[in-house]
Amino acid sequence: MSFPHQIRIPATYIRGGTSKGVFFALQDLPAEAQQPGVYRDKLLLRVIGSPDPYQKQIDGMGGATSSTSKTVILSRSSRPGFDVDYLFGQVSIDSAFVDWSGNCGNLSAAVGGFAISKGLIDSDRIPQDGICRVNIWQANIGKAIVAHVPMRGGVVQETGDFELDGVTFPAAEVQLEFMDPADDSDEGGALFPTGNLVDELDVPGIGRFAVSMINAGIPTVFLNASDLGYSGTELQEAINNNTDALMRFERIRAAAAVKMGLIKSVEEAAARQHTPKIAFVAPPADYTTSSGRRVLASEIDLLVRALSMGKLHHAMMGTAAVAIGTAAAIPGTLVNSAAGGGDRESVVFGHPSGTLRVGARAEQRDGQWTVAKAIMSRSARTLMDGWVYVPPVDL
Repeated sequence: MSFPHQIRIPATYIRGGTSKGVFFALQDLPAEAQQPGVYRDKLLLRVIGSPDPYQKQIDGMGGATSSTSKTVILSRSSRPGFDVDYLFGQVSIDSAFVDWSGNCGNLSAAVGGFAISKGLIDSDRIPQDGICRVNIWQANIGKAIVAHVPMRGGVVQETGDFELDGVTFPAAEVQLEFMDPADDSDEGGALFPTGNLVDELDVPGIGRFAVSMINAGIPTVFLNASDLGYSGTELQEAINNNTDALMRFERIRAAAAVKMGLIKSVEEAAARQHTPKIAFVAPPADYTTSSGRRVLASEIDLLVRALSMGKLHHAMMGTAAVAIGTAAAIPGTLVNSAAGGGDRESVVFGHPSGTLRVGARAEQRDGQWTVAKAIMSRSARTLMDGWVYVPPVDL
């Protein structure tokens, strides 16, 4: 029997923040995959190695976690004032599904460097040395991101001494500005979709919970750790090895998605795994990170733990960090209260791998809260550049 040869596609494997993903320039994809649709999704699933009932993604580029099952497609932007369009696909591990409903804040740190190295930005915009400002249109959510990419000798500077908790080795710092991070699309609604800083969420069979639901960076629902029976110092094993806990979190997430107007019924949540995120917060406390480092309560403003694609994240999603910074800046939210209340323009929060600072400035206009931008620093590094090989995909 004769079988067709694999196809090869130019691709780059990059770490951005605490995530890894396979990056493509749009024009390098097969013609059928240059448009959204079934073929593109099937191709990216095969690249990553999904769906995999073993949940290992052995036959693909994925790393069998939500942080490493990701794809990015970049193209020159035709929008005035923007350099590149950035589309993010979160690939499910065990099901045939690519979620296009949100952004990846961590991989956002790698977009500017990839765009520069692949010639997607006009050369007169790129300094030989110093910082290159890359204006990014985040196509999933229709928002602007500004990446400040270090350059040396006309080449993206990826090595450096910036340390990011959750990443083993230091690298060059990339500052990101998430402009107007509130989701004001028809689907997302206002910064606070219900109009309330705190709501009561009734989850049938689970209970009632105080929640702060916010559309900033990525739709996120925050709960108090104490209401869930947690301290806020938990590491991955405490949650991810407990099937009952994971089921409870998913039920809460689905109920919140309905209340936020993201879906019409809880049954739709299975097809929208990437959003909303769910997180729980607590006041500062001493704890030991997953690497064994001791974090003191005096070093942080609050504790946050967040789940992504049904599992507790090993550090913190970049977009969720934007939501944390935004909610912390608004007095009355559960996040702000956990941080001690009051007016804030930045917070340092503790996550399973260490700490992270994120800044946001909020103001109230005509009774509505607005945030001009949220700022944080990440790092990015190219791991491999060349071609990814994929068996032909059938429709």
